[in-house]
Amino acid sequence: MLRNQKQLKTSKELNAQGKPAGEQMELDLTDAKEEKVLTVVINRVTKVVKGGKRFSFNALVVVGDNNGRVGVGLGKSNEVQGAIQKGTASARKDMFQFPLLNSTIPHEVEGKFGSGKVWMKPAVDGTGLIAGGGVRAVLEAAGVKNVLTKNLGTRNAFNTVYATLDALKRLKSREEVLKIRGLE
Repeated sequence: MLRNQKQLKTSKELNAQGKPAGEQMELDLTDAKEEKVLTVVINRVTKVVKGGKRFSFNALVVVGDNNGRVGVGLGKSNEVQGAIQKGTASARKDMFQFPLLNSTIPHEVEGKFGSGKVWMKPAVDGTGLIAGGGVRAVLEAAGVKNVLTKNLGTRNAFNTVYATLDALKRLKSREEVLKIRGLE
């Protein structure tokens, strides 16, 4: 061991040296927000210029808090890591809240974006997340645990993800529907 390095001591060794056990620092993580960041797709883009080819990257990133908040962002950069960081920052800015009902969605809904169509239906506990591709990434990040989905349009990841967001934005809770109908 070098002279400048200090040896780490366990709590038993510290207590044996006469230090009270109450001096140990405890971290309170109750207020810490758990954010789930998922990269859906990374594309390499080539631009042909006079001197050759220039490569850049774009990344579609989904950010969610596992409690009904989700956002999607697109980042572009000359490096993959930079594109992912920009996409994550963009997704955090565009996060929105949607209603959850016992880890599933409150009602059947369909979302559209471009040629992409996504159909979602609530499911009972234990069903799991029946979804694929971009739909799965969005619902996982949002905290939906039981749902049935079907991709009815294109397989393009961008259109699928944005169609899923459209479907989630169309969801309404029971209280919102009663308020709209004037029954509350």
